[in-house]
Amino acid sequence: MSSKPFNVAIVGGGISGLTLAIGLLQHNVPITIYEAAAHFGEIGAGVALGPNAVLAMKKISPAITAAFEKCSTANMAPAKANSWFTIRVGDERRADASGFVRPGKRVGDALYDVELNTDRGSGGVYRAHFLDELVKVVPDGVAKFGKKLKDMRTVEDGSGDVVLVFEDGTEARHDAVIGCDGIKATTRRWLLGEDDPAAKAVFSGKYAYRGLIPSEEATAMLGDEVAGNSSFFYGYHGHLLTFPIEQGKTMNVVAFSSCKEWKHDQWVIRTSKEDMVADFAEWGSHVQKIVHAMQKPDIWALFYHLPCHTYYKGRVCLLGDAAHASTPHQGAGAGACIEDSLFMSELLKEVETKKDIERAFKAFDEVRRPRTQNIVKTSEEAGRLYEFELEGDDLDKIEANQTQRQRWIWDIDLDAELAKARDIYHKTHTGA
Repeated sequence: MSSKPFNVAIVGGGISGLTLAIGLLQHNVPITIYEAAAHFGEIGAGVALGPNAVLAMKKISPAITAAFEKCSTANMAPAKANSWFTIRVGDERRADASGFVRPGKRVGDALYDVELNTDRGSGGVYRAHFLDELVKVVPDGVAKFGKKLKDMRTVEDGSGDVVLVFEDGTEARHDAVIGCDGIKATTRRWLLGEDDPAAKAVFSGKYAYRGLIPSEEATAMLGDEVAGNSSFFYGYHGHLLTFPIEQGKTMNVVAFSSCKEWKHDQWVIRTSKEDMVADFAEWGSHVQKIVHAMQKPDIWALFYHLPCHTYYKGRVCLLGDAAHASTPHQGAGAGACIEDSLFMSELLKEVETKKDIERAFKAFDEVRRPRTQNIVKTSEEAGRLYEFELEGDDLDKIEANQTQRQRWIWDIDLDAELAKARDIYHKTHTGA
């Protein structure tokens, strides 16, 4: 097959940018990736990918599925194969005078499992390792490094082409631009305008400590059931989650807490071990042990995007975190990015001339924006659910909410949604 008669700039070389690049290359779309860093790389952290994300990978390219399978880890116990997370109360303050949070259940005990359909697949990955595997699929020469985007402009010759202006003083002209430059995206600010409240991310009221604990140490400390499988510990204005990564060699930990405002310029700051421990001083022994074992007390402020009125303008379109940066509370942000890459690559596959690119972006926006912005909204709600702020500390109400709230994310009919997107593109194309 010959190459498409148009070229696309992908701004950003993270998971969104690379999965999109792989998808577009499958359909012979000429691309250039512009990455601000000197080489591909991403901050290492554990990320959970649900059944919807794994199905989207399979539909984009077998190479992405292979990359995921090479570095993904599921729950270690066969009995937990269909469990997203096992839910526990971690906060001693929720216990009654006898130490119980429910009849026969103490702080730290398993209360119930949030189950998912694993026929499609699911699992946790170490983000940096997944990125390393994706990079291997992208041909040499496709990416240009050290290209931090400063500004953009539409060419005034009637072509509709877009010029990228970089911090190093260089420029690049392309038929279309897809912004995959993350939560602080320059492409988003350009597209929406600096005065739009949705142009920049807002603080969610939550922050997190991240840590990695070797599984041998975690097992000795917590036992096989907790160390080898995904667990949520709920509490007042905080929660903690763990899940295995690196083929079960490591337990990934994220411990969340709350504050009303973020007063620092940086979103990741160093703190002391003492301050981190103090945040969970009134919690039970499981959480206390985990927090004490975490070595790097960095705080990650959690920001997210407010809903915006569009993901595209002309031949510039936002994708992934640049379009809908989310808090991590439903483990759905990365999956939504991979879904985006599937939809964008399938729509641009339909395009035959560059004048039709904007129609593809319109179809992408119409199908993807409602779903992805709802993921952002419900994720913020989920953070409050886990921290006794949405349903209070009523465990029955929390269970009823938690066990059902993500079905619509995981069980999406991707084929039907893709058909809808193609239909919108072709109807727009013909004027029907």
